[in-house]
Amino acid sequence: MTLVPEAIEAYAAEHSEPLAPLFDALREETYASMRDPQMQVGRLEGNLLRLLVQLSGARHALEIGMFTGYSGLMIASGLPEDGTLITCDVDPKAEAIARRAFARSPVGRKIQIRMGPALQTLKTLSGPLDFVFIDADKENYLAYYEAVLPLLRPGGLLVADNTLWSGRVLDPKSPSDHAIVAFNDAVAKDPRVDKVLLTVRDGMTLAVKR
Repeated sequence: MTLVPEAIEAYAAEHSEPLAPLFDALREETYASMRDPQMQVGRLEGNLLRLLVQLSGARHALEIGMFTGYSGLMIASGLPEDGTLITCDVDPKAEAIARRAFARSPVGRKIQIRMGPALQTLKTLSGPLDFVFIDADKENYLAYYEAVLPLLRPGGLLVADNTLWSGRVLDPKSPSDHAIVAFNDAVAKDPRVDKVLLTVRDGMTLAVKR
C-alpha cells in the first residue's frame, strides 16, 4: 500500500530544504548495497527529523536503528555544535556504510556509534536525553519505548517511525504487524506523554514527555 502518492511525496520533497550531495550519494550506495534499502528514511522525513531536533532545542539525542546513517546525519545536523547523538545498530554491513558517510560529513563528529542489541546499550545510558528516534525491529518497539522513556527529560521528544506500517495496522497478521499495533495502542493510552501519529511517509509518532 502506498500511503502517500509518489508524485505528492516528490513534490513535497522538492519544496523542502535542499540537502548536501552526500545524502544523494548515501542513498545511492544504500540502494546498491543493502537488501532492504527502503528502510532508509527519505529526504522529506529526514528534513522533518532535523527540524524537530532544532525545534526541541535538543543537545543529547539517541537513535535506535542507525541503518546506513541517513537519519543519524539529519539528526546530527539539527543539533548544536556541542550536541551529541548516540546511534545503535547490529548490522556490520550497514555500520560500514554509515561510518564512511559520517567521516565525510562535518556533523559526523557529533555521532557515537554503539553496536550491539539496543536494549543492552540502553542499560548503559544514564540520560537525560532530549530527543529519541526509534526506527529498528518492530517486535521490540514497545520494549524500546519503555526502556528509553525514563531516560528522556520532561519536555523531551520521542519519534517513532513506521507506525502506520504500510496500512497493515488496520488488518494485522504478522508478528511485526501486531507489534506496531500494540505499540500504537500503548502510546495512545500513555498518560506520561502528549502524542500525535502523523501520516508522513509510513507513519511517524511524536510523543512529548510530560
